[in-house]
Amino acid sequence: MDTNPTFEKLKARLATVADLAGAAAILGWDRQVMMPLAGAPVRGEQLATLSRIAHQTFVSPETGKLLDELQSYEDSLDPESDEASLIRVTRRDFEKQVRVPAELRAESMRAANDGYVVWLEAKPKSDYKLFRPALERNLDLRHQYVECFDTTEEPYDLLLDDFERGMKTAEVREIFARLKDEQRRLIDAARERDDGDLDDVLAQRFSPETQREVCHEIVNLFGFRPDTWRLDITEHPFATNGWIDDIRITTKYHDDNLDAVFSTMHEYGHGIYEHQVDRALVRTPLSRGASLGLHESQSRMWENLVGRGMPFWRFFYGRLQRAFPQQLGSVDLDAFYRAINRVRPSLIRIESDEVTYNMHIILRFELEQELLHGRVSLDDLPDAWNQRMWEYLGVDVPDDRHGVLQDVHWSSGSMGYFPTYALGNVISVQIWEKIREDIPDLDEQFERGEFTSLREWLGDRLHRHGRKFTPQETVQKVTGSPIDPEPYLRYLNEKHGAAAPA
Repeated sequence: MDTNPTFEKLKARLATVADLAGAAAILGWDRQVMMPLAGAPVRGEQLATLSRIAHQTFVSPETGKLLDELQSYEDSLDPESDEASLIRVTRRDFEKQVRVPAELRAESMRAANDGYVVWLEAKPKSDYKLFRPALERNLDLRHQYVECFDTTEEPYDLLLDDFERGMKTAEVREIFARLKDEQRRLIDAARERDDGDLDDVLAQRFSPETQREVCHEIVNLFGFRPDTWRLDITEHPFATNGWIDDIRITTKYHDDNLDAVFSTMHEYGHGIYEHQVDRALVRTPLSRGASLGLHESQSRMWENLVGRGMPFWRFFYGRLQRAFPQQLGSVDLDAFYRAINRVRPSLIRIESDEVTYNMHIILRFELEQELLHGRVSLDDLPDAWNQRMWEYLGVDVPDDRHGVLQDVHWSSGSMGYFPTYALGNVISVQIWEKIREDIPDLDEQFERGEFTSLREWLGDRLHRHGRKFTPQETVQKVTGSPIDPEPYLRYLNEKHGAAAPA
């Protein structure tokens, strides 16, 4: 195909924006992993500057002019080609972002940085009053953001769209209503089971340094490349990247549990998605995951469908026993498997089991909408949180550290983000069913410690496309159906229904 000069000009402009975003991502990683705390004020200004310049470059009249000039070129292309996809997605992003003032972008970045620093102090102190002004500032900025757009009956749609392109709050609400009804039933059934014999399996002391060795060994098995990846320690695990060959994943080691093992698997899923995007899409708006729901489908797949599955542990459990002989040497595989899949309502979202996890997300989804509409005040938020934790999970919240302050997201104003976690759970099983059709001996491969087929299938069917298609289009292409909660609910019922995991 002959090179279109206008298209090349657009790509050059988008590459500049991508470079600025990549630099901001690494500065954000450094803030949470390496930066001395005193560096926070200037780091906030650095991130705000990068955000403002990137935004101004992207929404400049020159970008709009190039997109207009490329309309006939786009019409001549295969809609699924890289070129047509780049123009289409860029136009949609442009039409949304051009409404947002650059200074609002910069101020939101400052508020995110400042809120994160305050959250780091407030959480261990369980001091919601200390955190409240930062949350109020972020909520006000979210209101200002919504006001940049035409009036809508669902202001939350605009926030959700930033993370789950094209999805509506009403669609999420319908899916979540189905999940809530079924998962409440499973939670009630779990309460009736007698699994007291599992109490002591994981409630032991596990050396963080040994856990670190185990986590590195697991991700090396999965496909972690030391020349392109890092695994570091942070307060709240996350994954980010500078580009597809600069993948940063993090975890947090606790000396009284093995949660870091599953957290590391989770973040690996995010990392491998970014790592396997087609290199032809690098330094464009297409060079990342289709949405955070699709992203979460990958992290939950590696954490739960692989990492909490019996085939993986048939291969790896002996290694874990050798790492922790006093703690696990006398614990048989069946007991360990039941323990890591135990259903028990708990306080902390990132430590919750497969059955109760979505209830944590639904709680946050509902509260975010109520905050945005003013139906719950910031002063009443902790009580509203605690009341819903009791209603949905039967759990008493002892303090705000274990309640409203537990997650990092609101410190950075990331409202609209939480629903993607539960959507990711749903999508993960839809994709998993398709994988198992195409790779019928997948379990046997895992039992031999082989994960290449899974990784390559995901790369070919999903990861390489990046953001070329909307989330719903992507799910349709990969699974043959739109987002559907029923496969996920079947999976939960088969694994956690009438009987305990076996």
